[in-house]
Amino acid sequence: MPVLAFNKRVNFDYDIQETYEAGLVLLGYEVKSIKTGHVSLKGSYVAFKKIKNKNLPEAYLINAHIPLYKFAGDRPHYNPTRSRKLLLKKKEIAYLIGKKAEQGLTLAPIKIYTKHSFIKLEFGVGKGRKKYDKREVIKKREFERQVRTLTKRGL
Repeated sequence: MPVLAFNKRVNFDYDIQETYEAGLVLLGYEVKSIKTGHVSLKGSYVAFKKIKNKNLPEAYLINAHIPLYKFAGDRPHYNPTRSRKLLLKKKEIAYLIGKKAEQGLTLAPIKIYTKHSFIKLEFGVGKGRKKYDKREVIKKREFERQVRTLTKRGL
């Protein structure tokens, strides 16, 4: 399961409580671009859009940047940050909508990877951290690092 893209800021900005896996609906040249490692999850998020004739909204990956594959030819109307549909089960969508509305949680993409020959997105349900929470995480990490170095030295 090679990781093609990783969102470095997600664990710093959010307390991830649960993770989910979803397939992505992509165009052929987008798949080739992702498999060559040209994708960025910076500033992207998962949102729900209501479709006219369906009673349940669909999940979309918003603002993920996938540049055009360099051997794809001329595509004048290609938008690298277009919304891409996520493939989730109805029960999962209903559960995530309830969680997002009830507790004010955010759906943040964590990584894009391949599973067999499919491209998958792992995203997490998390609560945004405040600035003071981030400082506490940094202090805790520094303290644990100091404890590890002292125990290695035998002090």
